[in-house]
Amino acid sequence: MAVARVRFHLTILGFIFVATLPLVNPLVHGDGVGYYAYLRAPAIQHNLRFEEDWRHANLGFLESRLNSDNQFHSDQYTSTGYIGNLFTIGPAILWTPFFLLAHVTVLLANWFGAQIPADGFSFPYRALVAFGSAFYGFCGLLLSYLLAQKFVDPLYAFLAAIGIWAGGSLPVYMYFNPFWSHAHSAFVAALFLWYWDRTRPNRTLRQWLLLGLISGLLVDVYFVNGVFLLIPLVESILGYVEDIRSKDAVAIPHRLGKNLMYLAAFGILILPTLITRKIIFGGLFRFGAYTVLPWNWHAPFWHSILFSSDHGMLSWTPLLGFALLGLFLPFAGGEQVKAYFALVAAAFFYVISSYPYWDGLSSYGNRFFISLTPVFVAGLAFLLERFGRLFRSLRIALITQGLVLALFALWNLAFIFQWGMHMVPARGEISWNAMVHNQFVEVPRRITHSLETYFLDRSEMMKHIEQEDIQQQHLEGKRGE
Repeated sequence: MAVARVRFHLTILGFIFVATLPLVNPLVHGDGVGYYAYLRAPAIQHNLRFEEDWRHANLGFLESRLNSDNQFHSDQYTSTGYIGNLFTIGPAILWTPFFLLAHVTVLLANWFGAQIPADGFSFPYRALVAFGSAFYGFCGLLLSYLLAQKFVDPLYAFLAAIGIWAGGSLPVYMYFNPFWSHAHSAFVAALFLWYWDRTRPNRTLRQWLLLGLISGLLVDVYFVNGVFLLIPLVESILGYVEDIRSKDAVAIPHRLGKNLMYLAAFGILILPTLITRKIIFGGLFRFGAYTVLPWNWHAPFWHSILFSSDHGMLSWTPLLGFALLGLFLPFAGGEQVKAYFALVAAAFFYVISSYPYWDGLSSYGNRFFISLTPVFVAGLAFLLERFGRLFRSLRIALITQGLVLALFALWNLAFIFQWGMHMVPARGEISWNAMVHNQFVEVPRRITHSLETYFLDRSEMMKHIEQEDIQQQHLEGKRGE
């Protein structure tokens, strides 16, 4: 019965995903230019020269990088003579199957007489790679659901997965900005936690090796995801403590061997990052701007990250606050898992609180925390089950909680619409009075026409939004002078 319910939930999630695929926007812009360049340049040009990728970028990305002679500013180049692409290579690794499928399709179509540029910039490449991002985001949600349903009733895990899907920042980076890294982070983090939980407490050597490979990919996708590695670290330390207490002379070297093999596998998968850093920045551990920015390890931005109108996580996506609450309420089961999840959430929060650009600049909500998608799904599932006990029947509990989650989702999706249409500033602080007014007045008035334009004339709509974004940046620059 339980297996049948899980399969049914997975099927419903799959139908939702297929129904939302027309929302995927195959436009490479902003940070996505740097992420996609790590795939297109090596695959098409067989090098890491990103000049063509930069020249094909959107105007907002390009204008600050070119001078009046249409040449790149000298500060765009590193000491090794390469464009300083500071973005991660992990998304390119995950996109590779989709890109290769697009390339083969283009070559076959051209063999039959089509004239599609096989340059990595044409529509088939962008469409399939954008679909790949949406697919990975969806797989992250599926794995998050499968993880959560081990500890709560599958119905609560199902509601939590849909709630986080529609009530957080993930939809923006699955559909609207699919060339950024965050949908991939949600996937790899969920894969890591799902496999870690599936193989504990007595992980075999082969399982430690696979966990190490997943860990390396996790960091390849997004450097801050490295905080997830605290889980196997703490787990291993506790294991050593137990071995010492039991005075088992064989267990310690056995565990040490497994840990060393884990680190070796992690090192293998982190090599793409280290090699590209060496080529582009001149050192294995040089990460461009990330290593020269003035990080403040006193975490001065902790309050702003949560509550600021400048992309505060809880002020923009309040459902995530309830998800975090679920990690700290007492329950009958899952206490050890919740402790590990809480540790990761706290460590991630600390690192971002120390980052000078904690707000994510042009971000919906605080996009960095999309990496915690599986933690949010689990936390919300725990919370829903806990409060579900207050109702006289499971049916009433599910209906009530479903309606509450639907309200959170509608509020969030309307807010996403505002942000995407620049009804609120894409960067910096927003006016809450204007935002609330828009939610009830402007969004209902404009959404039908805007969605029609998005589906029928998307390129022109994107150009218009791009121009508005550039104008806003110019105005902000003048205010700062």
